[in-house]
Amino acid sequence: MKTGKGFRFLNYEAPQLTPFEKLFEIFQELITHTSGDVDEALDWLRELDKEYELTDENYTIDDFIEDLKAKGFLREELEEGGGEGDGEPGEANLSITAKMERIIRQRALDQIFGKLKRSGAGNHKTGKSGPGDEHTGDFREYRYGDSLEHISMTESLKNAQINHGMDGFSLTEDDLVVEDTHYKAQMSTVLMIDISHSMILYGEDRITPAKKVAMALAELITTRYPKDTLDILVFGNDAWPIPIKELPYLKVGPYHTNTVAGLQLAMDMLRRKRNTNKQIFMITDGKPSCLRMPDGTYYKNSVGLDDFIVEKCYNTARQARRLHIPITTFMIAQDPYLRQFIRHFTEANKGKAFFTGLEDLGEMIFEDYEQNRRKRLK
Repeated sequence: MKTGKGFRFLNYEAPQLTPFEKLFEIFQELITHTSGDVDEALDWLRELDKEYELTDENYTIDDFIEDLKAKGFLREELEEGGGEGDGEPGEANLSITAKMERIIRQRALDQIFGKLKRSGAGNHKTGKSGPGDEHTGDFREYRYGDSLEHISMTESLKNAQINHGMDGFSLTEDDLVVEDTHYKAQMSTVLMIDISHSMILYGEDRITPAKKVAMALAELITTRYPKDTLDILVFGNDAWPIPIKELPYLKVGPYHTNTVAGLQLAMDMLRRKRNTNKQIFMITDGKPSCLRMPDGTYYKNSVGLDDFIVEKCYNTARQARRLHIPITTFMIAQDPYLRQFIRHFTEANKGKAFFTGLEDLGEMIFEDYEQNRRKRLK
């Protein structure tokens, strides 16, 4: 097994699964680790098959691949012929489909947030009742301007019978009852993911857990809080936004860490949101070590904490504070001097910081997301 990527698989066989389901569970994990590279994931699957005898003569890896294509999880694309003018088709390339991307996000949500996805839909609400669209379970009298769809016909008919008797049915405006509702509020979140080279240094794969958290958070918001928004950006020497569908393919690059560029882009993205509840989540494992200068060149320093870079970080944190955008930092690194930097950074923003390992990263981000919406959306 290739230990440099941090793969570790246990000889566990779930009960009452079909051969396809058993392999599909493993394949989903592999495709996440390989950043969407189907050929590499299948190579690893074949190696695991040799070691753990995952298949037999009745169902082979080739059968599994055909099922993946038939079920719409993989698509096959033919390359153009290699010979000039030969007209022969090239080799077939396999890639995952949008359906498979969604399955991976759902799996990340199940892995990190457990049964949360199955607990029912919900949305952020304020403490004030009124003409919103979330039912509270309480009733009140009809008021001019109330939407007809909020009228409870059962309760209104009951009132009509009580007020006017059973002999001659009569329903008046005074009999109408409306089911009370809460205003719904919205939260806009930008999730920043560090993709500097240190995210795969020292034999530890840090980018895959961060990627899983992003996929799970995206699936949580789109299914449970569809009125909220989540934007994702990555930052190395520079920062740029990525669509949710690209998360499975996210890779670390040969980059330094330009924290300021990530924060500035996050604030720009949030400025365009109309709702007032905004926040930034930042996942990082290293110190800021890069700035882009006005002339387009890069100022880099990987030795210790550079005072010039650090002060730019503090100023950006204060700028976010003035815009009422709290920053929550999830710091993977444990170095004391980096912890101290994050404490000062957090104080400048009046935000929060969590010094976490990789295993509990997802749970901590979810808990903080829920706590923030309860606090910010009251």
